[in-house]
Amino acid sequence: MPATEPDARKGREALGLWLDQMAAAVRDIEHEAEQALHRNEDQDAYRDLMRRKAQLLASLPDRARDLLPQFEGHEREAIADRLSRFASSASNALRIDSVFYMSALLYPEDHTPGQPNDLETFAAAVRAGRAG
Repeated sequence: MPATEPDARKGREALGLWLDQMAAAVRDIEHEAEQALHRNEDQDAYRDLMRRKAQLLASLPDRARDLLPQFEGHEREAIADRLSRFASSASNALRIDSVFYMSALLYPEDHTPGQPNDLETFAAAVRAGRAG
């Protein structure tokens, strides 16, 4: 049975909130990593934190599994696909053990500091019903 529009809005809001929480966790990790690298000059801590960021992103599809059933059809597929792409990029960064690649996850080449990263942009698109 197709979801009603109020149900769809609730689902989008719930997923958007969850994505915001994941994005905030990423930002916290990145902030801690920057502190480790620039304030403490601790490259090992920076590397470990970038791995933690990549691991979090690689786990997004599994973590979101319970939120996806509330979506239907193309929208559900588009959301699952985007989460899988975040995870795939992160898994590749972990596989090749590239700290640079891990640090660049979520940031396109033309990203400007202070602008939303790709996960934050995706959260906004989900809320607006533009994820699919």
